[in-house]
Amino acid sequence: MTKKLKIDIVSDVVCPWCTIGYKRLEKAIKELGVEDQVEIEWQPFELNPNMPVEGQNVNEHITEKYGSTTEQQNESKRNMTEIGAELGFTFDYFDDMRMVNTFDAHVLLEYAKDFGKQTELKMTLTKAFFSDRKDVSKHDILRAALLEVGLNADEALAKLDNEDARKEVRTKQDYWKNMGVNSVPTVVFNRKSAVTGAQPVDTFKQVLTELIKEQQSV
Repeated sequence: MTKKLKIDIVSDVVCPWCTIGYKRLEKAIKELGVEDQVEIEWQPFELNPNMPVEGQNVNEHITEKYGSTTEQQNESKRNMTEIGAELGFTFDYFDDMRMVNTFDAHVLLEYAKDFGKQTELKMTLTKAFFSDRKDVSKHDILRAALLEVGLNADEALAKLDNEDARKEVRTKQDYWKNMGVNSVPTVVFNRKSAVTGAQPVDTFKQVLTELIKEQQSV
């Protein structure tokens, strides 16, 4: 059995370009027919680690963080919505949309990994936030997502009060920051090489083809 190509995706649940990047990577994997030759693990990154419980209006937040004008933001949202649609993903931006704290979501993604449900939960949470106008910091929304992918919601949510589980996420966040990851998505291959940003499908295909070929020749 050939060893699988390990792909770490450093990302946040509320990062639109992370969603686009993953959907492009997923398309590349499917088009190459190498689903059984890759193994994906999601790694935690918080775009806004200091986001308060009540969250912040997205427009206000983007203006404050990046200095973007309303016009620039609207253009960016239109662009992401169009790209999302091409990839089969719905971005539903609305005036009262709020940026939220995602730490608890990352704790649950670590839990889901043990059951082979990490990607499924990640996309369920991302869809809840971007497509269904849900607050993914709220425990009832997190519970619904866990149940949707067939996980034990009570057992998973108990992890949110478990200091070891929380510490594990912080440790992983620190690891990737120390490795120089300061923007997401960052897609890391076999912990040796990486690409940042939502690369085109063809770029991912090229990288995957080269790395899988290289791995098979070892």
